[in-house]
Amino acid sequence: MKKLFLMGRSEAGKTSLTQALKGEELHYKKTQYTNTADDTIDSPGEYAESKRFSVGLACFSFEADVVAIVQAADEPYNLFSPSLRSFILRPIIGIITKVDSPYANVPMVRQWLINAGCERIFMVNNVTREGIDELLQYLEEDPPRLTLAQARYKQSLGLNEWDPLPEGVEYPEGI
Repeated sequence: MKKLFLMGRSEAGKTSLTQALKGEELHYKKTQYTNTADDTIDSPGEYAESKRFSVGLACFSFEADVVAIVQAADEPYNLFSPSLRSFILRPIIGIITKVDSPYANVPMVRQWLINAGCERIFMVNNVTREGIDELLQYLEEDPPRLTLAQARYKQSLGLNEWDPLPEGVEYPEGI
């Protein structure tokens, strides 16, 4: 299973999401520090909300296989700038929580996540577990294994290791 790093604003639903992914009963628990488990890293919302602490998010991202930007569907504003890829060198996904909120604006939040560079976007409801199985299925997929030569070849094309080769492009013979 891929190790998932969750980052987002306070009260976006990151800790509830970790509880839902583990099949636990949901209970409110304020995240005071970065919690790491075998398969998740849960960061306090203050890290995303403060310029002083936000660099810590980039550092924690190196411990994960995939980075998730968690935003509630009723978010009043967006914290994440376009093109997070400039400092997060992992696949980035978006997770929209609280999709059942009467104040939800899913199209706006989806656009924020697309602008941030999210490759896939999952809509979840931590209470009803809607969308949790789809997210778990994605996390259980093993990333393709590359040789060092294959990774260097992808890098020479300006690709990340997890990006597919462009259509019609093959690895050179012997790699």
